[in-house]
Amino acid sequence: MADWIGINRRARRCYGFDEVALVPGDKTINPNEVDVSWAIGDMKFDIPILAASMDGVVNVKFAIEMGKMGGVASINLDGVQTRYENPDEILEQIAESTPEEATKLIQSLYVKPVKEALIAKRIEEIKKHKVPAVVSCIPQNAKKFHQIAEEAGCDLFIVQSTVATVKHLSNEYKVFDIEKFCKESRIPIIVGNTVTYDVTLELMEIGASAILVGVGPGAACTSRGVLGIGVPQITATVDCAAARDHFFKRKGKYVPIITDGGMRIGGEICKAIAAGGDACMVGSAFAKAFEAPGRGYHWGMATSNANLPRGTRVKVGQAGTLKEILIGPAKVDDGSQNLVGALKTSMGSLGASNIQEMHDVEIIIAHSFQSEGKVFQMSQKVGMGK
Repeated sequence: MADWIGINRRARRCYGFDEVALVPGDKTINPNEVDVSWAIGDMKFDIPILAASMDGVVNVKFAIEMGKMGGVASINLDGVQTRYENPDEILEQIAESTPEEATKLIQSLYVKPVKEALIAKRIEEIKKHKVPAVVSCIPQNAKKFHQIAEEAGCDLFIVQSTVATVKHLSNEYKVFDIEKFCKESRIPIIVGNTVTYDVTLELMEIGASAILVGVGPGAACTSRGVLGIGVPQITATVDCAAARDHFFKRKGKYVPIITDGGMRIGGEICKAIAAGGDACMVGSAFAKAFEAPGRGYHWGMATSNANLPRGTRVKVGQAGTLKEILIGPAKVDDGSQNLVGALKTSMGSLGASNIQEMHDVEIIIAHSFQSEGKVFQMSQKVGMGK
């Protein structure tokens, strides 16, 4: 699997969404009759798509609307929703800033401490509408924020960092004990992010309820450029799915993996599921919703880092309602709307009646897949040429 890149050094070839295609099988199914539901433990969800824990994507209103449609949207507890009583004023400032000003402004606005009372308030606001309350924070804040969130009725808690491992070494500060944290929690814990078989297996061994897969692929993330780290999402998902399947065979416990980042359109979500993802976490596609708090802008979770920002603010525009983007009907021709409809239609065309069967469809390497026969779309910047 590896090629020589120099003396005594080999490198493995890995693949992203644009380099592979899905092959139809020997049967087809009515798309309206395929099952796209998935579960974390005893919690079952109708739609295998989560809205990313980013301030330009999810606020309380967005989380409520997403939940009513059968999906999941996560509030960023390290963001403006818990730092400011009225975050709309702050979001307006970010949207109105110039590209040159944006990162510095975000850094300054995120200096204000998180108000613990707002953590409980945001969760309670979501729970009033009888939809799942899902929140996310970095490991440094997990123990403190989790206690507040759990007491407020949180349903799922995400511990998210650029790279998650069970073994973290430091002489400078007390290391967060992720194993103890997972075992003591009364609610499911989603842990991320990782891109490797070994770490995925270790995180499952210590009690993680689900795993986020992806380092650096997000539209507003700059980790790959700043740090030089990451694995293309198809290979990362395949590798982590292999760990999930091995864990299930040994332990009899199925721990879902969630492909996080890099998916802009329906076809990429379909490929992520086919590669072994049980669900997908999406940011930029939802940042385009009229309901998204970013007002057509989207920025990475690490954009606010005071020492080394690993994200940027990007303009994605506003293209439609959340309903149009998630379940349609689509009003655009580039695959960025009706994401659930795209997944169901793809599954029907591939003969996969549920997510597990989608994991078994044939995947081929197809470098010309995006451009073959698309000369007019490319030249006119329509459809797949956008």
